[in-house]
Amino acid sequence: MARKGKESKNDKVLTLKRRLLAHNSPKDPVVEQYRTIRTNIQFSGVDQDIKSLLLTSSGTAEGKSTTASNLGAVYAQQGLKVLLVDADLRKPTAHYTFRLENHTGLTNVLTRQSNLGQAVQKTEVKGLYVLTSGPIPPNPSELLASHQMEESLQEIKQEFDIVIFDTPPILAVADAQILANQVDASILVVSSGKTEKDRALKAKELLVHAKSKLLGAVLNNRKADSSSYYYYYYGSN
Repeated sequence: MARKGKESKNDKVLTLKRRLLAHNSPKDPVVEQYRTIRTNIQFSGVDQDIKSLLLTSSGTAEGKSTTASNLGAVYAQQGLKVLLVDADLRKPTAHYTFRLENHTGLTNVLTRQSNLGQAVQKTEVKGLYVLTSGPIPPNPSELLASHQMEESLQEIKQEFDIVIFDTPPILAVADAQILANQVDASILVVSSGKTEKDRALKAKELLVHAKSKLLGAVLNNRKADSSSYYYYYYGSN
């Protein structure tokens, strides 16, 4: 038995599987909600194709990274070539979710220590690739605001059908605001019963101030009365 207060190896594997439901349990009702989110995003791009998407939250542990990973998976299941970028250069998690090495990643690309082709990794989900964070740098905001970030984004958009950026909570640091101005659209992730309304509104204001096309919000961790659905999507206007 695992010692109290610590996860066993099996517990950790189970946690990872839960994070990637879209691949491990594609028939789960929750996964259908991810597909609904995907569809709503695609309908939102009637006037402009959305090829780059940013996900952020107001605070920590609100389901942002889990949402980004599963959204990437359902896009890939549609036959698209998808890149998930772990742009949380402070507390990255994508390499844990997909069980990948994190020796080389986004920071290496932005500091020209590696090119995109060397840094991007395949996942067990067909069509879904991940650019992990790479070594945690002392200057995350400056790297994300660099000219190299702009060039890398253009290169990514030529190589992939859609790129999804998982960014730090927007109320904590400026990183999400910096990237929000560069991508085609953004989504705010909020957690039922945890995210405070005033913090969610402040996060929305920051995204709007960054001149980002805010598509709406994903509300997670809330059960519907008559189903097992947890994830919902609603417009920002």
